[in-house]
Amino acid sequence: MPLAAVDAAVPAASAAAVLCSVGVWVPPHVVTNEELARRLDTDDAWIRTRTGIRARHVLAPGQATSDLAVEAGRRALTDADGEGADGEGADGEGVDGVDAVIVATTTPDRTCPATAPLVASRLGLTGAAAFDVAAVCTGFVYGLATAAGLIASGVARRVLLIGADAYSTLVDPMDRANAVIFGDGAGAVLLRAGHADEPGALGPFDLGSDGTHEDMITVAAGGSRVPLTPETSRADRHFAMRGKEVYRHAVTRMTESARTVLDRAGRKTDDVDLFVPHQANLRILRSVAEELGLPLERCATHVESVGNTGAASIPLALADAAARGTLARGDRLLLTAFGGGLTWGSCLLTWP
Repeated sequence: MPLAAVDAAVPAASAAAVLCSVGVWVPPHVVTNEELARRLDTDDAWIRTRTGIRARHVLAPGQATSDLAVEAGRRALTDADGEGADGEGADGEGVDGVDAVIVATTTPDRTCPATAPLVASRLGLTGAAAFDVAAVCTGFVYGLATAAGLIASGVARRVLLIGADAYSTLVDPMDRANAVIFGDGAGAVLLRAGHADEPGALGPFDLGSDGTHEDMITVAAGGSRVPLTPETSRADRHFAMRGKEVYRHAVTRMTESARTVLDRAGRKTDDVDLFVPHQANLRILRSVAEELGLPLERCATHVESVGNTGAASIPLALADAAARGTLARGDRLLLTAFGGGLTWGSCLLTWP
């Protein structure tokens, strides 16, 4: 069914958000474990044993988060104008039909202004509402909920959501603990107004936070609390994370949040065809899957080849699963994420 016909049939302020396309992009430069081992006190076996990561992609000099976001967003829009994620084609409106652009990121091009208006402009979407969502690695799930709210309220009929992060700009390249984990990338989805019972529909959602642990995952300097000055230390300028505590909280919060959305939907883990968690590292993914009682063959993993890409990780994993042919129309997907803040969130998605 053409999307325009679907949109027209859905009353304002009662629509569900429906996924109609996915687009992803990672920079071409690949950094392998062997390359990192040459400058850090580590080796390939140590990295793979602790993280499951073999390689990650890194921006070229002069590139920024907006470049990642534009490439992924363009692919999502192109996909919608062709086959689309629903395999039924689009309605020919192209960029003219997009009412809002959301960029979920922890690495904006600048502290001010937001990155989304620039991304929207470069995609030919000048005039659309555009803003950033900052929820660290939970940003994409927060963005999905935000987009769903815009659609349900009738404020927007179509929303382009992009998760994009360039952690290579935050992580100290000599930080053995974190330089091996993170990579750069972007993933975008185009959402439209539709019905809650059709393939592609999103929901229910669960979102949460706990600011008492704000210093567990952080970049200390660069905000109004600790402005950057010539005296700012190297450590305060870069990303820092207390790994053991993060592991414990991530497993607990993602598991609890995933169970919450299943309960809200009246579903059980047996009803989940594919579990798509934030790709933090392989140990966390496996632990959450085990806590939920989900076999690893029903857990999407893409972290091996791209590392932890922050807000981009879930759409990158979705696109990878689709490319592998492991997704079929009507499959029930469980998405969950955890990030600094602390923040966490989950939602269900019926694959279109």
